Amino acid sequence: MMDRLLHQSIGKRTEADSTGFARLLQAIRLGILVVAGSVVVTACQTPAPSLLTEQQSKPNYAISLREGDTLVLTFPGAPNLNTTQQIRRDGMITLPLAGELTAAGLTPAQLEKQVLKLYEAQLQTKEVIVTLQSSSFPVFVTGSVLRPGKVLSDHPITALEAIMEAGGFDFNKANLKSVVVIRHEESQVRNFKLDLKPALHGKHSEPFYLKPSDIVYVPEKFSFF
Repeated sequence: MMDRLLHQSIGKRTEADSTGFARLLQAIRLGILVVAGSVVVTACQTPAPSLLTEQQSKPNYAISLREGDTLVLTFPGAPNLNTTQQIRRDGMITLPLAGELTAAGLTPAQLEKQVLKLYEAQLQTKEVIVTLQSSSFPVFVTGSVLRPGKVLSDHPITALEAIMEAGGFDFNKANLKSVVVIRHEESQVRNFKLDLKPALHGKHSEPFYLKPSDIVYVPEKFSFF
């Protein structure tokens, strides 16, 4: 088609003119091939969208809520019910006009469904939004450490990490082989005895992860605790 259009526009030419136009036609064809090739190469070199970046840009509704998390519950159709709640040590929250509800272990999306069931009869707009405001929780470190007191963490923390946050061991007094974690759960008090000496010497040991409001007690040497 391109050859036909070019020859029709040329009309009657001398043999020399026809040869010149033939060369021009060949140059046009070559140029088109070069441009098309560069487009293909450029398309192949275009980087694919980063899956990690795409995932990071989305809110994480798959994360499980835990004790100590602070939640904001928003009712678009009933602002008087809006509330901010911290999940208690028993995993519960208290909702206005609805009572207690287990929140720990659920995702924000799952909790939204649970709350909606409780309030469905009272809501004209069937919508509840649960937002994780903060995820920090307290643990307490006492005994033979340099800065005993409350330690706030916004991520899972081990007993050893909590002690380091409290300034580390007082090595003149601390009994590293008998560290005790005191935990209140299900109306009971449980004690866990830990030997943290191997970890400090670079040996493999299973980390002991703390729960909100755990108490880490580092006894003195020759203590009978």
